[in-house]
Amino acid sequence: MAQVELDGSGPVGGASFSAGALAAVEALLGPVDAELARRYPGDPGTRQPVHTVYVPADAFAAGTVADWGRQALEALDTHAATPERLAEALGLPADDLIADVHARVRAKLEREPIEDLRIDFEDGYGPRPDAEEDEAAVLAARLITAAVADGTAPPYIGIRIKCMEAAVRARGIRTLQLFLGALLAEGGLPDGLVLTLPKVTYAEQVTALVRLLEDFEQRAGLPAGRIGFEIQIETTQAILGPDGRATVSRMIEAAEGRATGLHYGTFDYSAACGVSAAYQSMDHPVADHAKAVMQVAAAGTGVRLSDGSTNVIPTGSTEQVHAAWRLHHGLVRRSLARAYYQGWDMHPAHLPTRYAAVYAFYREGLAAAAARLSAYVAKAGGDVMDEPATARALSGYLLRGLDCGAVDPAEVTALTGLGRAELDALAGR
Repeated sequence: MAQVELDGSGPVGGASFSAGALAAVEALLGPVDAELARRYPGDPGTRQPVHTVYVPADAFAAGTVADWGRQALEALDTHAATPERLAEALGLPADDLIADVHARVRAKLEREPIEDLRIDFEDGYGPRPDAEEDEAAVLAARLITAAVADGTAPPYIGIRIKCMEAAVRARGIRTLQLFLGALLAEGGLPDGLVLTLPKVTYAEQVTALVRLLEDFEQRAGLPAGRIGFEIQIETTQAILGPDGRATVSRMIEAAEGRATGLHYGTFDYSAACGVSAAYQSMDHPVADHAKAVMQVAAAGTGVRLSDGSTNVIPTGSTEQVHAAWRLHHGLVRRSLARAYYQGWDMHPAHLPTRYAAVYAFYREGLAAAAARLSAYVAKAGGDVMDEPATARALSGYLLRGLDCGAVDPAEVTALTGLGRAELDALAGR
């Protein structure tokens, strides 16, 4: 949009705003403009993984990613070897869509079974002798460096440290220091490095991690702001503070631009609300409330959202696996419809239904989204009159489908006439 210059001139023969009034408006709103740009920069324009896989630090090895892919393929071949069997497992029609999805899921598991992997030094690892955790932190860095070098690392990878509470704070900080130091010693920080800070209750705990990372960057000669991190929302205090304010908004601000994501912790948060174990789930009302607050707090900030996980594992008989798959598939679809485009997967056998749900979500809406976006670009109208905000959503939908492999660049261009750069521009990236 062209910039309009306000000079105080008005219609001929009529009254106009004075130069003083216009200057006063600019003086009043100039700081607001700067604050909006700082707090709400919009989408970062990078790929968002569709999931995060957590592996305890003592279980992570050089072949972990390949092993998860192998186990996921084995589960698919054993319990849903054909599109018809997958449709039966998920309670879906055995149509062309499920055939396409089945083929794409298999290809994904062979090519890139894990998009984001977190080596866990927190709940999944537990308390260990200091020497043991020291050694594991250094080993994790070496294994990551080797995987990045040989091309076997997932696009995003990093660690979850222990939280900033007094009992484990020193241990978590030491693990982070050893891990980052070993990465530097092995050749540098990988582009897809991700850190996770769990069980945050006060914004000051976020600030503490920011100060540590600032100090590390300065001492290591790294660019300021090079290291970002996710904030895990697992406590009630992270949603509603004692003053009645949404604490998660203060946490995003406290991160000073380093926060990359907010990850919902299904079981810790549910337990904190007093939900009994049998009813702790991603679709419980307390989960929906927490995630709605997270969603509004993160909107426009560039901080991405991730849903939690299900602890129902697809193992056992085919009947048991299919039941667990239907549950997982339904929960993932529910999250996608609510604009949670990422979640946690706890077992290799969750991967087939993760990708089946994600791929169907983007493929079944491809034609309609492309038609609406084409009509918007051409100003041709159509069945729905879309506005710029909806065009951003439509292009963001297509970009996410491209990033995860649900749709192909050629088919998106054929349907829309738009390339990746044009989609990025429409999405506000």
